[in-house]
Amino acid sequence: MSQPGIPASGGSLTGPQAQNGAASASGSSYTNGPIQNALLSAQGYNSQLPGSYSHLLPAKTLNPVSGQSNYGGSQTVSPLNNYQGPGQTLHRPPVASNAVTPSLHSGPVPRMPQHASQNPAATPMSSGSFHPGANVPPPLNWQYNYPSTGSQTNHYPRVSTGPTMSGNTNLTSHQYVSSGDPSLQNNFIKSGSAPPLVNPPLPTTFQPGVPLGPPPVGGPPPVRALSPQKSSHRDVPQPSFNSPINQEGITSSTNNGSMGVHNRYDEIEGGGFLATPQLTDKNPTMSRSVGYSYPSLPPGYQNTQPPSTTGMPTSSLSYPSGPQAFTQNSLGANHLTASMSGLSLHPDGLRVINLLHERNMLPSTPLQPPVPNLHEDIQRLNCNPELFRCTLTSIPQTQALLNKAKLPLGLLLHPFKDLMLFFQQLPVVTSSTIVRCRSCRTYINPFVSFLDQRRWKCNLCYQVNDVPEEFMYNPLTRAYGEPHRRPEVQNATIEFMAPSEYMLRPPQPPVYLFVFDVSHNAIETGYLNSVCQSLLDNLDLLPGNTRTKIGFITFDSTIHFYSLQEGLSQPQMLIVSDIEDIFIPMPENLLVNLNESKELVQDLLKSLPQMFAKTLETQSALGPALQAAFKLMSPTGGRMSVFQTQLPNLGVGALKPREEPNQRSSAKEIHLTPSTDFYKKLALDCSGQQVAVDLFLLSGQYSDLASLGCISRYSAGSVYYYPSYHHQHNPVQVQKLQKELHRYLTRKIGFEAVMRIRCTKGLSIHTFHGNFFVRSTDLLSLPNVNPDAGYAVQMSVEESLTDTQLVSFQSALLYTSSKGERRIRVHTLCLPVVSNLNEVFLGADVQAISGLLANMAVDRSVTASLSDARDALVNAVIDSLSAYRSSVLSNHQPGLMVPFSLRLFPLFVLALLKQKSFQTGTNARLDERIFAMCQVKNQPLVYLMLTTHPNLYRVDNLSDEGALNINDRTIPQPPILQLSVEKLSRDGAFLMDAGSVLMLWIGKNCGQNFLSQVLGVQSYASIPQTMTDLPDLDTPESARTIAFISWLREQRPFFPILYIIRDESPMKANFLQNMVEDRTESAFSYYEFLLHIQQQVNK
Repeated sequence: MSQPGIPASGGSLTGPQAQNGAASASGSSYTNGPIQNALLSAQGYNSQLPGSYSHLLPAKTLNPVSGQSNYGGSQTVSPLNNYQGPGQTLHRPPVASNAVTPSLHSGPVPRMPQHASQNPAATPMSSGSFHPGANVPPPLNWQYNYPSTGSQTNHYPRVSTGPTMSGNTNLTSHQYVSSGDPSLQNNFIKSGSAPPLVNPPLPTTFQPGVPLGPPPVGGPPPVRALSPQKSSHRDVPQPSFNSPINQEGITSSTNNGSMGVHNRYDEIEGGGFLATPQLTDKNPTMSRSVGYSYPSLPPGYQNTQPPSTTGMPTSSLSYPSGPQAFTQNSLGANHLTASMSGLSLHPDGLRVINLLHERNMLPSTPLQPPVPNLHEDIQRLNCNPELFRCTLTSIPQTQALLNKAKLPLGLLLHPFKDLMLFFQQLPVVTSSTIVRCRSCRTYINPFVSFLDQRRWKCNLCYQVNDVPEEFMYNPLTRAYGEPHRRPEVQNATIEFMAPSEYMLRPPQPPVYLFVFDVSHNAIETGYLNSVCQSLLDNLDLLPGNTRTKIGFITFDSTIHFYSLQEGLSQPQMLIVSDIEDIFIPMPENLLVNLNESKELVQDLLKSLPQMFAKTLETQSALGPALQAAFKLMSPTGGRMSVFQTQLPNLGVGALKPREEPNQRSSAKEIHLTPSTDFYKKLALDCSGQQVAVDLFLLSGQYSDLASLGCISRYSAGSVYYYPSYHHQHNPVQVQKLQKELHRYLTRKIGFEAVMRIRCTKGLSIHTFHGNFFVRSTDLLSLPNVNPDAGYAVQMSVEESLTDTQLVSFQSALLYTSSKGERRIRVHTLCLPVVSNLNEVFLGADVQAISGLLANMAVDRSVTASLSDARDALVNAVIDSLSAYRSSVLSNHQPGLMVPFSLRLFPLFVLALLKQKSFQTGTNARLDERIFAMCQVKNQPLVYLMLTTHPNLYRVDNLSDEGALNINDRTIPQPPILQLSVEKLSRDGAFLMDAGSVLMLWIGKNCGQNFLSQVLGVQSYASIPQTMTDLPDLDTPESARTIAFISWLREQRPFFPILYIIRDESPMKANFLQNMVEDRTESAFSYYEFLLHIQQQVNK
């Protein structure tokens, strides 16, 4: 993937910019000159000259000891204080030498009128302005086009925001380096050519539990141990940004005495396509570029058994588990299945559906992702869609074809997902040679081509590479000369044990710091008892080793530290009352080794709830507490867990109430943006020091999550929200907190991680979604990575793909395990290229499209308005179905004609419009709306879709017919019903699974058998009003119902509360609100929505 440039605001040359607003904090250098972009002004960027921001965010300097970044002194830094949008847009220079002029709009004029001003940068924003879109709200529909026309510029417009400003820039061109032989196409699919050696079958079964190491004694001839290649220095002109930029692009300050150390993760993980291969030779031994040595990784930790998977489900998808044999049959034949023969496997694929006549298209079983139209030998090796999936499983050959389809092109990833023993084993390779393309740095994968035993061709940039000597030995078969049979070439998902060359410093220890609000309001909720008890219960289960460190900070109007030094008889409390100039007392005793000080830690956790039981302190100095925690963790990095119960009202970061209850239902939401930049700036500081912040908000009052959430969003943390938490008044929230804390404290964790996504030459990534910070153009900084986080990216077709029939995408996640090992987890996805518009529609993944549009809509809500986002969602459906009608259908029949693949597209978009993030006409609290938006941006697709379009089941007649058998348990599988009251009946019981909540509605005339055998009551009237648990009765009906509900809960990392609802229950309104297909006060019914879509499509 080529490395994009980052635009400077307004067109002024303000130095290197990072994608989500932190300029020099990323340490990236942009070499292609100034770029103008309306997005920056539309989102509230201040286009002041460099230096005007120095009092807010000092420049990045390099700490030669830790290898991390510090902020100190003044430097060329972009304004961050006004940035609002959670979306992070990447503006990429074209990879080819011919730059193109992008145009945000092509084809018909948008339905909604355009605003008069087309130059948002012309009106400067005040530095304190938080009204993004005040100049020019973006158009109301998304255009996914980047055509190549007219004059030459090198900036690309943001898809989901305002119009792009014109402006010429000077582009330093970079060419892909390939063999120069046009005949060297991917040999999986090149027809009529001499057959190369392509991945024959494996004779033995690969066992992931066994480390893959060097050849045994007496094996083939000894080979020279080769280390992975380091990305070469970029031999391009460097512009002046008022600070020196060294060979590897590190910006270092000239006025603070810091040392310029070559320490970028960008260089360690390896650059994108812009790496210059001429300066490298094949897989050379990597030389360390830092001034001190690192210990080699211990070989003892080879345990690849999956982590504890309590609460995690088996997959219903039949995708590869472990390595698969790749049998080459007719090598001369075209290995890409012909369109029609592929579709014959899916007879419904060619159906054209009139949704007005066939509304009930919802399948009765969970919707499966479409299978790419690939040869079975390739598809067998493909990445599991639960980890990596694309909105279009058939990639359009050109951007013009993509524009014509009016469908978004993007990827949705779940890169660190728990890979369970019964789902998919994770092969772990231990080798001194990690084989990568010498040009684009792609990791060798199942979709490369072996031209012969000694050469392989990259499937992303088509560079021909030599096979290293060590790679000739196959540790599975213990045979020599079979590189195509190695596990790296037999698994689309694989993990490498990284050698020391992939480290900037010795792997950090696991560090856990807990920050507790102990104000009067916090103590009233009783949360401290639950959290301390959960910590006591799970202390021995925290991921880590003998180096694990732990610490605690509490705060109200002052900051309290706890010395846990080994040898003390009890913990010592140290109080810092000067919150204006926070400092760390006795820093060496505040983060302690957990094993050495475990008794003191346990004593503290037992005494903490009582220590503040009688406090009358009502103020909350969250900002100073976060500053103190950051200072404490900066030397090492780690995870900060912050528990907050109210609006911070003291010291830096203090906030004021902004919610207006009478405007809750308004679509013109004005408080979706942060009220201060303090939490974002601190998050960027944390990211630079490898600290991630997880926020637990337990509050019944407005707490301005829009502002507080920035601390997690930009530090790669997570937000947990428990509205109206109280240990007595809301006991179900206590249960939910305890269950989710158990998962949170014990799940796998990766530290000091970075992730890069690469794609085949001709494709381009331009926008990222998720919780992270973009360290350098396309390198995502993830101080912590957890198995429950999802990410999304938007893409475009930058160059025509006419020379290939397959494209590939690869994500590489470099992280430190809790055991102190540096590891690289790689996922590779392969998809076909098509030139026919009908095939683009046939391969559409409607769930992935809906998930990507939801991410884009959150950005639009923040940068423009909620009503704009809603209009854009509706227009996305209208545009794509209009394109299908006008360009694919030969005869225009009456009705709403859709391809089979998009039969659920209008339903899912209507569900999004009624989802808490985007709904209107309800009394949703502002914090609840913001939290729903946080979930959209951070949840893997499977959970996002469940929250958006819940599953409805009838459960009063469960049977064993079609049931799953898992670990000697029988799990009933009732059919999924449409979300309409038409499907309810008063003589039944219906369970709605809405992701984070389960609602069991009992009809008034429900059978006595279900009432007594499952609910344990004698009559409908005796069902308790606040029933939230099913009794464990010794009846088959009870066993089936409990087994089914338990199975649903086990499939997700959060704990859904179960509410049993009667007709007069207050929760009935919530239940009915999730009936997506029914009309509400302010929203269409599904049929009305279809009529509206038809009217617009048939215009």
